[in-house]
Amino acid sequence: MIKYGLDRVTELRFETIKAEMERRDHQWVDITLRFEVTDETPIPEDLIDFSGLVICTLGGAIAQIVPQDEDIDCEYQFTTFEKEQIRILIESDEIQQRIANLSSPL
Repeated sequence: MIKYGLDRVTELRFETIKAEMERRDHQWVDITLRFEVTDETPIPEDLIDFSGLVICTLGGAIAQIVPQDEDIDCEYQFTTFEKEQIRILIESDEIQQRIANLSSPL
């Protein structure tokens, strides 16, 4: 995690990531992520309810990955390593199938 305005970088290692998703409209799928991290990489103490938001196209392509606190944007950003862990999950067959199921015509 990188906190805006600070030079200090910590990298979270996710043990598990749970994904909830919903189709926003004719173009986007919102995926809310809940994380369990390793003991060696704790979540920053100033985050109250840490989660992530991934915005994907109906075809499953990632448009944006952002950390959130209490379901709104926060003053952190994910590191490249953290985004890579999330990308691997989103591009997995299971998640891509779930996106495809949501992408069926309304």
